[in-house]
Amino acid sequence: MSKKTLVMGASTKPNRYSNYALERLIDRGYDVVAFGKREGQVSGISIETELVPYEDVHTITLYLGPKNQTAYYDYIVSLNPKRVIFNPGTENPELYQILREAKIPFEASCTLVLLSTNQY
Repeated sequence: MSKKTLVMGASTKPNRYSNYALERLIDRGYDVVAFGKREGQVSGISIETELVPYEDVHTITLYLGPKNQTAYYDYIVSLNPKRVIFNPGTENPELYQILREAKIPFEASCTLVLLSTNQY
């Protein structure tokens, strides 16, 4: 699929929603890249711990709380994604404003729900 997705806050722990999202995206055939605090793999996808300047990122789906997002504002904007998804618990009005100014669409939604209802 053409919608390359960056999962920010990726985890190898199977009980984490970011892990479920990685697996569902991969199962659906999306091109997935991942960033997290700890290295590891989920369904063959490596979780990077360094910021990689990916190209052609369609969607960034956030699994980082607002306090943990601040260090990545510039990085998120630099990737110029087509959209940013704020999963439950990641809503951040400060980042919303930064994205508005950069003309990057965003939505407060749930990646897992979007996938399960074919709205991703």
